[in-house]
Amino acid sequence: MEILTGDSITTCLSPLVYDLICNLGFELTEICDINSIVTQNGEVRWKAITDHVSYVEVGQTLDYKRSVLQLGPVCEAIHLHISSLTRAQFEIRYSPWYQWTTHPELFLETFDALESSQSAAVSLSVMKLASCLERALGDVFLLIGKECPFLLRDLLASAELAQVFGHAVMDVLKVFIGSPCGLNLRNVLWHGFASPQDIPPKYCSAMLLLTAGLGVTYEVLSALETVMTKSSFLLKIMLPYWELAVSKFKSHRFADCTMLLLPQLEAGLRRVFAAVNKCPDRLLTAESTILYTTFDEILAKHMNDGSINQLPCFLGEPAMEFLWDFLNYQEGPRIRDRLSHGEINIREFPEAAASQLLTFSLVLLLRFTEEDTLSELKEEAAVRLLVSLAEGYRSRCHPAFQLQKQVLSCERSLRMWPVPPLPEECCQEASRLEGNSEACACNSLISKILCELCHYLPESACAMNGLDGLPSEKWSQLLNELCSTRIPTLFCPRIVLEILVVLRGISSKCQRISDQVTASLQLRHRQWVERRLRSRQRQNYVRMLSSVGLLCPVLSLISLLLALELVSVHAVHGKGAQEQQQYLRFLKLVLQYTENLVAYTSREKNKWNEAVTLTHAVLLRIWTFSEKKQMLIHLAKRNHK
Repeated sequence: MEILTGDSITTCLSPLVYDLICNLGFELTEICDINSIVTQNGEVRWKAITDHVSYVEVGQTLDYKRSVLQLGPVCEAIHLHISSLTRAQFEIRYSPWYQWTTHPELFLETFDALESSQSAAVSLSVMKLASCLERALGDVFLLIGKECPFLLRDLLASAELAQVFGHAVMDVLKVFIGSPCGLNLRNVLWHGFASPQDIPPKYCSAMLLLTAGLGVTYEVLSALETVMTKSSFLLKIMLPYWELAVSKFKSHRFADCTMLLLPQLEAGLRRVFAAVNKCPDRLLTAESTILYTTFDEILAKHMNDGSINQLPCFLGEPAMEFLWDFLNYQEGPRIRDRLSHGEINIREFPEAAASQLLTFSLVLLLRFTEEDTLSELKEEAAVRLLVSLAEGYRSRCHPAFQLQKQVLSCERSLRMWPVPPLPEECCQEASRLEGNSEACACNSLISKILCELCHYLPESACAMNGLDGLPSEKWSQLLNELCSTRIPTLFCPRIVLEILVVLRGISSKCQRISDQVTASLQLRHRQWVERRLRSRQRQNYVRMLSSVGLLCPVLSLISLLLALELVSVHAVHGKGAQEQQQYLRFLKLVLQYTENLVAYTSREKNKWNEAVTLTHAVLLRIWTFSEKKQMLIHLAKRNHK
C-alpha cells in the first residue's frame, strides 16, 4: 500500500468544523465596546458576554452556531484589548483573578504566546488553558459534589458548577470547549486535527479573559454580611464599621472599604493576640504611658519579653503569609502604611486589593463563628472555595517568591533571543572563533556542571544529557517545576535573607544581560542587512554571534543553579558560620561575574572576546565549588539521606 502524501492537504478539519472555527465567528463586523465587557480593574462583566449566547426556543437548548456567530465580535474586542496591553499592565490588571486556579503563572505565559511570532504557540496555549481550566473547575466541583465527572462536557453540564457560576456562564464555556457542536477547541487540538492556522488567536484571548472572569464572585459580600453579625472576632460596637465597609465596596469606593477594614482587622487580631498569649493587659490602648499593641507586634515571631508569640501558630502559616504580604514586605502593597500616610490616590485604589482584604476578612470571621452558622455557610460553594484557597495561600511578595518570578522571566527572555544565521561571508571567521580553545573549554565545563546538577533535578529531567539534551520546552518545564516548589518564607533567618538578596542580584543581572544582547542582536542584524556597518563593526558583529552561542547556555545554567539553590535555601542552617560566609563569597563571585558581563555586553563596550574569557574563569570556580559538594543542594541531599 502506498503511503499517502500530505502536500496537498491544507486542513484536517471537516468542512463543517472548519467553517465553524475559522469563518462563522468572523461574519459579523459590529464593534463591541470593551468597557462593557471588562472593567479597568479586570472584573469581567458576564452579562455583556452571556447576552450573546443564543438558544433554541424549545427547551432552551443551546444554539451553538448562532452563539459562535454572535460571540465573534465579543472575542475580537477582547483580543484587541489584550493585544493593546503590555505584559506589566496585563499582570497588574488580571493576575489577581487567576489565583483561583492551580497554575496562575500559566496565564502570563499565554499572554506571551499571543505576542509570539511562533504560529503554534497559540494552539499550545489553548491546550494548556483548557487543561488548567478543567482541573480548576474540577476542584470547584469537589467542594460540592463527590465524584468529579471524567469528561469535560459532563463537568461543564453539572448542576454543581451551575450552582457556583450560573447556568449562563457555563453555557459560554460549552460554546468554546464543552461540546462537539460548538468550537470544541480542546478536542480538535488535543486529538491532532487542528493545524496552527486553524486556531484564531482571538479565541485564545477570549478563553484567557473568561478564566479570569470565573475568579470573581460577589457571594463573598452576602456571606460577609451574614457572618459579621455572628462572629466573636469583632466587638458589636464595631459592627457599623464592617457594615459601612461592605457598603463602600458595593458602591466601588474601594479605598474607603479598605480604610474601614484594616483598623478592624487590627482590633480583632489584637484581641486574639492577647487571648492566645494570655496577656489581657495588652488590650489597653490610646494611653500615653503604655506601648500600643499594633500590627508590628501582633505579627512578630517573638513577644517583647523574648517569648514566642503564639498567634502565628494559632492562625496558621497561610493566614500569616497573607498578612505579611499585604502589610509588611517591602515589595508588597504595604496597604496600611501607604494609605495612612497619604501615598495612594484613593480614587485610583485597586478593586483587587479591597476584594482580597474582604475575602481574607470573611475567612477570618468564619474561624470565630458558632458551628451552626458555620455549617450553614459552608454549604455555599463560593464560601467553601474561598476557605480552600485561603488554606493553601502562599506568599507572593517574599523575596523567595520574587526570585522564582525573576528566574522564570529570565528563562523566557533567553528563549526568545533573536539569533540570525551567520552571513555567508563570515563563516570562515566564525569557524575560527568556534574553534577557540577557551570557548571549547567553556562548553566542556558547562556539560560537566550540568551532569553534576542532574543528580539534584526532578525525576522528569534526570535523563538530560547536557543542556543540548533537553529541548527548550522541556527546559522551560523543568524551571517551572523547580520554581513552583513551596519555600518556607515566614520569619526567615537573616542568613537566608542575605542569600536571597545575592541570588536575586544575580538573576537581575542575567535578565539585564539578556535584554542587552536581544537589543544588540536586533540592531546589528538590521544594520548588517542595510550595509551600514563599518569593517571593525562587522568583525565585532561576527564575534557577538559566536559569543551568543556560548552566553545563552551559560545564563541558562546559572538560572538552573539559582532555582536549585533556592529550593534548598534553608539547608544553609546545616553550615557553620564560617562555611556560611564562604558560601556567600562564592555567590558574590558569581554576582561579580554577571555585573562584569553586563558591562562587556553593553552597546558601549561590545567586549565579546573578553566575555568568553570572563565566562571561562567563572565556570571554573562554579565547577570547583560544585565538585567539592559545597552548594546547598549537596547539603540538602545529605540531610535527606
